[in-house]
Amino acid sequence: MRKRGKIVVLHFAGQMPLAGIVWQAMQYLAGLEKLGFEAWYVEDHGANPYDPRISSVMMDCDYNVAYLRRAMEQHGFAGRWAYWDAINDVYHGLSREQVASLYTEAAGLINLCGATRLRDEHMRCPVRIMVDTDPVFEQIKYAKADAGSRGYLDAHTDFFTYGANLGTPGCDVPLCGIPWRPTRPPVDLDLWPKAEGEPRNFTTIATWENKGKDIEFEGETYVWSKHLNFVRFLDIPTRCKETGFEMAMLPPDAAVRRDVEGAGWHLVDPRPVSASMESYQAFIAGSRGEFTVAKDIYVRPNSGWFSDRTVCYLASGRPAVTMRTGFTTYCPVGRGVFDYATHDEAVAAIEAVAADYAAHSRAAREIAGDCFEARTVLDDLFAGVGL
Repeated sequence: MRKRGKIVVLHFAGQMPLAGIVWQAMQYLAGLEKLGFEAWYVEDHGANPYDPRISSVMMDCDYNVAYLRRAMEQHGFAGRWAYWDAINDVYHGLSREQVASLYTEAAGLINLCGATRLRDEHMRCPVRIMVDTDPVFEQIKYAKADAGSRGYLDAHTDFFTYGANLGTPGCDVPLCGIPWRPTRPPVDLDLWPKAEGEPRNFTTIATWENKGKDIEFEGETYVWSKHLNFVRFLDIPTRCKETGFEMAMLPPDAAVRRDVEGAGWHLVDPRPVSASMESYQAFIAGSRGEFTVAKDIYVRPNSGWFSDRTVCYLASGRPAVTMRTGFTTYCPVGRGVFDYATHDEAVAAIEAVAADYAAHSRAAREIAGDCFEARTVLDDLFAGVGL
């Protein structure tokens, strides 16, 4: 018998139907269920739907709704999801009236990724939790007295961030009185069984360049795109010739393709990888592990950020070699997970994995359970808000 009430998760898995994004939402929904909550998914931010098959915003949301419906039904949330087609002002899944009632009945909501600017109907939920998965940007916007940013954040009652070091002496990002608390990307181990074998290729899934969220503060410009650091470490395959490296990424032009492939990376089309939750999971399971970089905006401030994609690798028993952001305050490195800031450190980590792959595979899965298991992460989160 459920005792803890309904929780609404606001997100954008339908608007942006990519497997990594829907998996992000599903980890929360599944974790909430295991804690005894009744989880509901609502997407009513009103953003135009994006069709990844043609890399374009669309006026029609049929593909998006079908993608979301399939994911929700597959994981036991049939009848507990809604998508608002704002262009035509039509609700799919739950009706408009059911969504309105849900906000009145729910014990709280999670605004995952801050995907939704809260409106009057959302304010009926007594507990409104902001989960900031992209730290530093919103905190600096708030510090710069951006009126829109302040109103957007102030509508929440509780504030959590993947920037685990924010507010500590090791990270000087200004908080301006907002009581940010640390949280971590959760993963449901039951949904991510340990993969077998020892594949050859380290892989990652990436967008080469993200635009629109670079931000300046006190004379420093923090870059929100990963390509800045990818360029720095693009030559790692030439230093680790016994291991393959594969990137699921659409190059923005021929020059980038030449540079990436010339550095020893095998490029694959990310669209089939992200076309379904199963194909995404199979891509990760078929990897030796993840070798990746982190965005400048996470790295230089020592934010403590960790990737929700990387935790899926770990849960699958696939080791991860990723850039140093300060996450060692809560996640150990040296077995299953490695952080690096130099070429020599990255190469040493890759060689360590090769020296005893089976041990690092086991350690990766153990770290996923010890540091990122969904039930534990969300139990800690809700303990902090009194639910």
